[in-house]
Amino acid sequence: MSDGLTHLNSSGEANMVDVTGRDITVREAIASGRVILSPHVVALLRDGTTPKGDVLSTARIAGIMAAKKTSELIPLCHPIAINKILVELWINDSGVEIRSKVITSDRTGVEMEALTAVGVAGLTIIDMVKALDPSAEITEIHVDSKSGGKNGDWKRE
Repeated sequence: MSDGLTHLNSSGEANMVDVTGRDITVREAIASGRVILSPHVVALLRDGTTPKGDVLSTARIAGIMAAKKTSELIPLCHPIAINKILVELWINDSGVEIRSKVITSDRTGVEMEALTAVGVAGLTIIDMVKALDPSAEITEIHVDSKSGGKNGDWKRE
């Protein structure tokens, strides 16, 4: 392949990349996303009066748990030793902002783990408020930055 990626074998079938020869380095990824909610649900979140309990704490824990399960969910992701997972959530006038930071000392990066944390935290928010706001939506999930590894550092413009 011209881009040097090895996710396909010689028959064109999906293949897990062999990272055996890569150096173990500190790698970090930050991802973010948003959950858009009705003004009514935003008010309930701010007041802490949602019927299903503490939405943000539950979403934070779900995001942390999900990051640790990424290799079980995404077929070609490697199981890696995660050293740190941080999931932060902020209420704003349109809903909830989510940010995750994942750090490892391993042979491959943690972008997928950071994205998975954001996605599952967002899904958890929706699960906890869907009866109040069936139009709730997750949007703008993306990697903001990554560092470490053979490809070096990258930051979203």
